[in-house]
Amino acid sequence: MNRRKAELALVANAVIWGTTFVLVKAALADISTALYLAVRFSLATAALLVVYREIWKRPVPWKSLAAGGFTGALLYSGFILQTSGLRFTTPSKSAFITGLSTVMVPLLAALVYKNRPHVSEVVGVLVATVGMGLMTLEGGAGFGFGSIGKGDWLTFFCAIAFAAHIVTLGHFSKRMSFQLLTVTQIGAAAIAALALFPWIETPRVQWQPVVIWAIIITALLATALAVTIQAWAMRYTTPTRSALIFALEPIFAWITSYCLTGESLSGRATAGAALILSGVILVEMKPFNPRLHPSE
Repeated sequence: MNRRKAELALVANAVIWGTTFVLVKAALADISTALYLAVRFSLATAALLVVYREIWKRPVPWKSLAAGGFTGALLYSGFILQTSGLRFTTPSKSAFITGLSTVMVPLLAALVYKNRPHVSEVVGVLVATVGMGLMTLEGGAGFGFGSIGKGDWLTFFCAIAFAAHIVTLGHFSKRMSFQLLTVTQIGAAAIAALALFPWIETPRVQWQPVVIWAIIITALLATALAVTIQAWAMRYTTPTRSALIFALEPIFAWITSYCLTGESLSGRATAGAALILSGVILVEMKPFNPRLHPSE
């Protein structure tokens, strides 16, 4: 029952994250990337400190602070790369490339825990890689190939950071309270964002309604609430099952983008998206290794 509730909660996260790509893309026209993230994570941290103020009434172990700091650093790395990449690519492409983190999770877990990757995982990575190529390579007509755009490269590296974050979160979520893990990692991300935003780019902002709504929605729903849900849910499920659920995120992102902006995928990009999702399914469902399903 706990696993079912946890995984349903992660589906809700996928909906929240998927539907915010278009909103963030629109807001970035009026606010610099690093400043936006600094304000977003600061507001999320302030909200969590109010909600979970009880945890500070007793000493917090240094190991817990270090765990939250490391997890938060990975989280911020993923977001700064993803948000920077979103300036130069479309919401749908950004979401599908971010979805490659799902494929990377079991491979990173195998590396960390020194397990040999399964056949299904290797095949899934190859399929998803071909899909990314179809979706991102520019400069050719039809199914031709050219070069990968700057935004797509940044988003690819964001997928690596998010995969590392999921593996790390899966490790620490079973060793400390989800409340403390949530506050410390979001707080660490906020500190990193505040320290770096003046150096990453020239800060700029025009306080348009879309910027204000983007900050409020992504800080309170897509960060404070969603990361709390993720830290709690991963106590009852595995990183690989979580990653499979997060494969729904680009689907919700594409639906939102299509409904709000009319964005459509070319035939080549659609084929690439289908291959990325197929690679995710191969990695997570393991049809070639039915007795080695990650849920066992």
